[in-house]
Amino acid sequence: MPAGFSFDVTHRDGGARAGELLTPHGFVRTPAFAPVGTRGAVKAVTHRDLIGLGAEMILANTYHLHLRPGAPLVARTGGLHRFIGWDRPILTDSGGYQVFSLGDRRRIDEDGVSFRSHLDGSLHRLTPEGAADIQARLGSDISMVFDECASYPVTEDQARDSMERTLRWARRGRERFLEITGQPGSLNGEVTNPGQAQFGIVQGSVHSRLREQSAQETVALGFEGFAIGGLSVGEPVELMYGVVAGTTPMLPDDRVRYLMGTGMPDDLVECVARGIDLFDCVLPTRNARNGQLLTRAGPLSIKQARFAEDSGPPDPDCECYTCRHFSRAYLRYLFVAGEMTASTLNTLHNIHFYLDTMRRIREAIKFGTFEKFRQRFHETFSRRPQ
Repeated sequence: MPAGFSFDVTHRDGGARAGELLTPHGFVRTPAFAPVGTRGAVKAVTHRDLIGLGAEMILANTYHLHLRPGAPLVARTGGLHRFIGWDRPILTDSGGYQVFSLGDRRRIDEDGVSFRSHLDGSLHRLTPEGAADIQARLGSDISMVFDECASYPVTEDQARDSMERTLRWARRGRERFLEITGQPGSLNGEVTNPGQAQFGIVQGSVHSRLREQSAQETVALGFEGFAIGGLSVGEPVELMYGVVAGTTPMLPDDRVRYLMGTGMPDDLVECVARGIDLFDCVLPTRNARNGQLLTRAGPLSIKQARFAEDSGPPDPDCECYTCRHFSRAYLRYLFVAGEMTASTLNTLHNIHFYLDTMRRIREAIKFGTFEKFRQRFHETFSRRPQ
């Protein structure tokens, strides 16, 4: 492990685990949810808001930061933490998912991916080594290896080709990461966090044999943590749960298990039960800006006309700033009127709900009552909008 980076499982309850992740910029209590700050900012809220909500880690996006403002500029300012004014842990993804979502604006070959920027159409090249270099300049606490994310549905042969390319890229990305961290002065002195860790990514779509091969060979590369990628891309939720349940036992017990890009609140509960420690997802912030609040009863579309004169809080059981001070009627008015405050108040609520759910999960694991918590959660939460 790099200096200043460690992970300890402190409590277990069935397949669920609670632990402490130490990074060069502080602790993260797991299971944890990291709000997504794609461009170095979580949309509609400030870092002060996030700290007040109890966020211990945020996620930033390598692809977007590479295009603008550029990793060299960030490195010259002292790294991403200093550039954005956030002194807690940061995880950066590799940009793989964003590149592969570009469709006809990108071309994949064995060496990497060539793509046209969504900003100005300029041509760029991203390789496993390049992704490691960019993230070393950014100085995140956790960097992700460059991978290929297969779509769904996909044939087993197509998934195998994608998974095997991801393994080849993982070897190259790991070699480059170890080269950077092992040589003082690497990248012309632009490495901004010598204690950075690197996580590998298990791929294979929904095919169990491919997931097993990917897990075995990715683990053998010795990453500091491991992620399950290629899910929440359109597959049925029960199929996703099955992949998670089948993959986590193949990952080292003493390393973080990170499920990328998932998901709904009940997904967090179910995947914690299957051994996941870390989550991220744009859903709570994106849906907030679109007028959907996540509550203990399920999703609530605040823009509906039936809330025009509703003086009650969005969620009577919630203690967030939004629910303690504002009515459904006022929040609907703000949204319909196009006031930017609507996005802020909705986002504050949704992030609070996610982080508070994770807090309650951790407490249940510590007290050995996680299964009871899980049952109660499903008794009240429904995916169907209220």
